Amino acid sequence: MLMDIVLLERVPSLGQMGDVVKVKPGYARNYLLPQKKALRANKANLAQFEKQRAQLEAMNLERRREAESVASKIDGMTVTLIRQAGDSGQLYGSVSVRDLAEAMQAGGVSVDRRQVQLGQPIKMLGLHTVTVNLHPEVAISVVANVARTEDEAARQARGENVNAPVEEERDFELGAGLEEFLGGAPERDDDNA
Repeated sequence: MLMDIVLLERVPSLGQMGDVVKVKPGYARNYLLPQKKALRANKANLAQFEKQRAQLEAMNLERRREAESVASKIDGMTVTLIRQAGDSGQLYGSVSVRDLAEAMQAGGVSVDRRQVQLGQPIKMLGLHTVTVNLHPEVAISVVANVARTEDEAARQARGENVNAPVEEERDFELGAGLEEFLGGAPERDDDNA
């Protein structure tokens, strides 16, 4: 059984302001109605919505302009998160939306954790792109630089892979030591090449 509601603002994957849509009763009661994103679609509420439609659209437009001005300043922002991790780059724990929101607030951007969209928690070192919804119609990308130390974060920002095995350097040093042990570079047999 579905419930008819009228949307008071744009809701992603549901509809635009003023649309009358059918949703599950729990979604309406637990999220849309308490968050003031919708009203039950009955005659009284539809009449009330039509009276307030111009005012709601003006408020929505103003909030959207504010979100766009903030978005132009912080789109592409990089936040650094220092975490403990193993040699393979696997974190001891994970980075959540709360951690990202707190890091952005420390960087001078006022963001609520509900605005940060993270498909799944970050569990590896590296650079991760995170979406921040400042308004239902304005979304930006922020880069989360997850590293063990500030120095490692700077190296990652330059594009270095901090999880690359260090064995290549050691193999080179062992090869040089082997040549010295054998008494110089091995002779090449150019006839068989």
